[in-house]
Amino acid sequence: MSQIKDFTLIGAGIMSATLAVLIKELMPDAQITIYERLDKVAAESSDAWNNAGTGHSAFCELNYTPMREDGSVDISKALKISEQFEVSKQLWAYLRKNNKVETSAPFINDIDHMSFVWGDDNIHFLKKRYEALTQYAMFDDMRYSEDHDEVSEWIPLMMKGRDATEEIGVTRMAIGTDVNFGAITRGMIRYLESLDGVDVLCGMHVHDIDKTKEGYWHIEVEELSTGKESEVNSNFVFIGAGGGALKLLEKSDVPEGRGYGGFPVSGQFLKCNNPEVIAQHEAKVYGKAATGSPPMSVPHLDTRMLDGERSLLFGPYAGFSTKFLKNGSYFDLPLSIEIHNVWPMLSAGMQNIDLTKYLIEQVFQSPEDRFEFLKLYYPEARFEDWELISAGQRVQIIKKDEKDGGKLQFGTEIVSNEDNTLLALLGASPGASTAVSIMLKLLNICHPEKMNGEWNKKLKEIFPSYGQSLIKDGILLDKIRDYTTEILKLEEV
Repeated sequence: MSQIKDFTLIGAGIMSATLAVLIKELMPDAQITIYERLDKVAAESSDAWNNAGTGHSAFCELNYTPMREDGSVDISKALKISEQFEVSKQLWAYLRKNNKVETSAPFINDIDHMSFVWGDDNIHFLKKRYEALTQYAMFDDMRYSEDHDEVSEWIPLMMKGRDATEEIGVTRMAIGTDVNFGAITRGMIRYLESLDGVDVLCGMHVHDIDKTKEGYWHIEVEELSTGKESEVNSNFVFIGAGGGALKLLEKSDVPEGRGYGGFPVSGQFLKCNNPEVIAQHEAKVYGKAATGSPPMSVPHLDTRMLDGERSLLFGPYAGFSTKFLKNGSYFDLPLSIEIHNVWPMLSAGMQNIDLTKYLIEQVFQSPEDRFEFLKLYYPEARFEDWELISAGQRVQIIKKDEKDGGKLQFGTEIVSNEDNTLLALLGASPGASTAVSIMLKLLNICHPEKMNGEWNKKLKEIFPSYGQSLIKDGILLDKIRDYTTEILKLEEV
């Protein structure tokens, strides 16, 4: 008879690592097994080089604040994401404060977050966005400028060689950060491996997931290096396998997973290889996305700290591949199409002609075309200073819709079975930066009584703001930011 585990987590990325840490903090005796198909953890979407952007605190991402038909700016998503990022920082501060996570270099660093636009319509939008956001304490540190001299002090690299008569609009949040999600994931996994009751098994491919008559989840696993197969029964299963989650959800055959499809989007970046240029830019600067482009394709000139070394990237340039994972198969997309999702996928495709057109244009861009786009942000860029690199693979959700047949949905979504013993996370951006809030939501789905009962004291120890609104309570927000800034050794601003 197969052994019975308390928790089985599939995928060793930021989501599973975060969930496992929370489980062990709330249930120290829990038995957890984490299966990872690759030979190392955090090698897919959680890896720093595979992230389309590592800001995602809604300070600078303009796609999180769309313009309404009446001309007002909808800031609800930006407020929510920014609050969720503050929650993530509280968990990381707790882990660092208690010496539970160590990394060879800081996994989070202070960096300005900025939005940069030109053209009358875009400047008008950015100013209205600024006025709407700064009504809240979450964004009251934001600065706005149309002055070339002032902006040149903030981002000199982007202003050199720019037409002095060009009208621009720029916002700046000096309390932004850059996060190496691969590093924090690996730090959490190392901590988990040091605990009793946690097994992290790499090079393991989950073949099948079925519900037994006894109510357990029966999981079939293959060790890829040897071909050896094994079986395990588990009380609870979390499918946090990034782009691979959809196929595993289909294998579980839970009715709640029917009607879901996936649309894969790949990405590429231009990476600067000139240290002198890299040293002249210290900010994450986001522009306005092209019409019909996916969220991961918002253009940005992005300073990143990777294992202690500063890098400068521009992009991403979206592409299309039928793979659901960077290390996946070209058959991922066609094999994901089944009777239950073929109509939603066709319907979503017909409704997103602009996206299809955009991706085709991106795929067939020449190196010169990509470089000309970079020069809109960095006028004095030199072609020889940049090289094209591949980023990660994302799978956007296609969801059954009664009205339209199916719709393409950006963001992430938790899919759970009837008794909440199997949960899968589908979708993409913003994922990693809001992972903690997503996993808290998952635990609340499974154990609402405990979250508001016996676990409440521990949750408030980990999250000093637990149960309170950082959007509405500016005084509490300031206290939380001071606390996380001190523990995570971010600069005071």
